[in-house]
Amino acid sequence: MMERLIFLVSPPRAGSTLLMRVLNATSQIHSRPEPHLMGPLAHLGFYGNVDKAPYDQLQSADAIRQIVKDLPGGEEDYLEALRAYADCLYSKMHALSPNKERYFLDKTPANALVLPFLMKLYPRAKFIVLTRHPAAIFASYAESFFDGDYEAAAAFNPILVRYIPAMAQFMRQTTVPFLHVSYEDLVTQSEATLQRICTYLEIPFEAEALNYKKKEVAGKGLGDPVGVKKHSRPVSSSKDTWGAELAANHLRYEVVARQIAQVDPADLETWGYPIGSFWKPMEEADPATWKARKIELDNFQAQRRGLRYLRKLAAPGTSLYQSLSKLRFYTDVVIRDSFADYSHVPMQRPKEGGGEE
Repeated sequence: MMERLIFLVSPPRAGSTLLMRVLNATSQIHSRPEPHLMGPLAHLGFYGNVDKAPYDQLQSADAIRQIVKDLPGGEEDYLEALRAYADCLYSKMHALSPNKERYFLDKTPANALVLPFLMKLYPRAKFIVLTRHPAAIFASYAESFFDGDYEAAAAFNPILVRYIPAMAQFMRQTTVPFLHVSYEDLVTQSEATLQRICTYLEIPFEAEALNYKKKEVAGKGLGDPVGVKKHSRPVSSSKDTWGAELAANHLRYEVVARQIAQVDPADLETWGYPIGSFWKPMEEADPATWKARKIELDNFQAQRRGLRYLRKLAAPGTSLYQSLSKLRFYTDVVIRDSFADYSHVPMQRPKEGGGEE
C-alpha cells in the first residue's frame, strides 16, 4: 500500500470532508469516512504513552521498547510489523473499491497529531495538507458541535493550539513529499486547485469530480454528515462569515484570540495566515450582517446536543458523576468477565492510591 495511500492531513472543520468527497469522485481515488487506524498504532507505547488505557500502558511501553531494542533491525523491524497490520486493513478497504481505483485516501483529522509517526511508517505515501483560516475553523467547530458555545468548545478541545503547531512543523521539517492546499482556494478556485492536486498525484484531471455527489463514499464512519449534504460542489458562501461573527460578538473573539496568542507566529506564517493580516477579514466585516446560524436538529445534531447536556450534568464533582463512576466500575467488571473465564481468580478492586486489595 506504500505507493497507493493518500493521507489528507487537516484539523477538524477545515473542509477535509469536502475535499475527500471531491477526490473520491475521481476515477482514481477510493475513500471512506475517517478510518482512525494511525492514532492507536502511534500510541502503542514505543513512540509515546497514552494518558489512560484499559491496560497498564507504562509497563506495555517499557516492554515494547525492550523488545524493539533486541530485534535484529531495531525500530525498522517494529515499523515493518505495524506496517503489515496497517497494510492488511488498508488493502482490504481498498479492495472494496468497485472500480479498482489507484489510490486509497485516509481522511482522519487526528492523523495530523501523529505526523512524525506517519512519516516513518509510510514515507512514500502521498500527503495533502489542507489548511483554513484558524478563526474560521474554530467558529465552525464551536457552531457545529457546541451550539455556538465558544468557551465550552475551547475547554473541550483547543484545536487551534493542538493542530496548527503540529502541521506547521511537518510542513517546515518533513522529508516526505506533500502538497499544501488551502480551503479558501478550494472553494474560490476549485478547478485550478483540483488540477494542482491531480498533477501532484499523477492522475488525470477530471473537472466533473467537483460535482462530488456523482460518486458515493463507501461505508459509514465519522466525519461531517451535515455540511456536504447542503451542496453538490464547493461553494464559497461560508468562507469569511467568521469575520462578521467575531466582530459582532467580542466574547467569541476573545476565545479565539486566546488560542492564537499561544501559537507561534512562525506557525501561522507557515499555514499561510500571517499574524500581520490575520484579523483583517474581521476588521473589514460589518457586524450587522452576521446572523446566528439556525441549527437544523437532525439526528446528528440531536445526538451532539444530548451529549453536551449529559456532560454538564455529569461534570466532575457532581453526584451524577460519582454514581456514573461507580456504575462504570461494576459494568467494566461484568463486561470483562463476559469475555474470559476468571471464575478461578478472586476479583480485586483497585485501591484509591493504586495497587490491589
